[in-house]
Amino acid sequence: MGAFRQVFEFLKAASVAHARWDVEVSTSIVRDRKRLWMLFLLLLPILAIGLAEAAGKVDLIGAKTAYAPAFYSTNIFLVSMLIGVCAGLITGCIGAGGGFIITPALMAAGIKGILAVGTDLFHIFAKAIMGTTVHKKLGNVSVKLAVAFLVGSGGGTFIGGAINKGLYDKNPLLSEAFISAIYAVLLGFLGFYALYDFLKSRKDASAAGDAHGGGSAGTPLLAQKLQGMNLPPMISFDEDFVPGGKKISGVIVALGGVVVGVMAAIMGVGGGFVTFPMFVYIFGVSSMTTVGTDILQIIFTAGLASIAQYAIYGYVFYTLAIGMLIGSLIGIQVGALTTKVVKGIYIRGFYAVSILAGFINRAATLPKKLNELEVISLPNGLVHGIEAVGNIVFWVVVVLFAAWVFGMFFKNLGQLRAED
Repeated sequence: MGAFRQVFEFLKAASVAHARWDVEVSTSIVRDRKRLWMLFLLLLPILAIGLAEAAGKVDLIGAKTAYAPAFYSTNIFLVSMLIGVCAGLITGCIGAGGGFIITPALMAAGIKGILAVGTDLFHIFAKAIMGTTVHKKLGNVSVKLAVAFLVGSGGGTFIGGAINKGLYDKNPLLSEAFISAIYAVLLGFLGFYALYDFLKSRKDASAAGDAHGGGSAGTPLLAQKLQGMNLPPMISFDEDFVPGGKKISGVIVALGGVVVGVMAAIMGVGGGFVTFPMFVYIFGVSSMTTVGTDILQIIFTAGLASIAQYAIYGYVFYTLAIGMLIGSLIGIQVGALTTKVVKGIYIRGFYAVSILAGFINRAATLPKKLNELEVISLPNGLVHGIEAVGNIVFWVVVVLFAAWVFGMFFKNLGQLRAED
């Protein structure tokens, strides 16, 4: 149980760190008029296509007669905004987990897995370049650490992209099953342990007040061992925080970058959700240095993966990416404000339920995929029924959560205004 708990705490810390970045970036966009105008200019072509569709001009590039990644309809754009809003609400209110449901939600809405991954990556990249004020954080960046890590993550994106594209080229169904299985394993592990953690915490009143994880003090034992390995080139860092600084092998940092790049390209999560706990808990880097390096990593990794691995092959749905970006900006602001009037124990519970809903949705698609791949043999009615139940459970949970958060937000709007 101890090993499982350590893995869970690592992944939860990763999820919290990614959510913290998402909230910071989204808030910087909302509060900047220039960035809002930039977003509006990106939205104009989509609105124009929508008007063309309404007028029956469906032969335009980007309309229904185009290749699937450019396929457009007003309804699917609205669905992408809804997905963005729900993911933003989870990120802002729970403080974790929102980024994990975007790709599963897109797949549940009928988008091909490889297209959902590419679109999610592009959405993260667009948000990063619009909302990140890099120059404010550069004082905390270790250039040597960043270079070593980015070399690894860049190579990792090519490996992850090659895996996804190779599976898709061999058999699109194989690609769908692979992506669904990856998310089912990740969300299942996180969800069930989060539920166990929530039920256990209800017995302890002191655990009910805070839903967010924290870092451990000092340098973790694993980090001490890695820093003790003399494998050139050695990189020094944290000179401003520790007398004489710390050292770690650039090879180890690059290998960590490879892992992040592969995960980013396969899952479409940008890699940022793993970088923070990897630097802090495995490499032993201070959180101040990690924050600045993480910003550069997200921009570089998400940009390289989305453009070099997916966009050039037609696996990015731009209209969906913009819709999700707009929706998430709304959801994150509402969710973050709602935390001021919601008890922490409820947030822990919703974290577990939302992650489990994503797990059920992806796991429920596997019997149908494996049936179509002729790996198993089950009645078609049964596997279609299982998939339908998974979709219903997922959307019911997501919609009920969104309705509850908006209800709490409007119910306490007067109190929230008074606090501001």
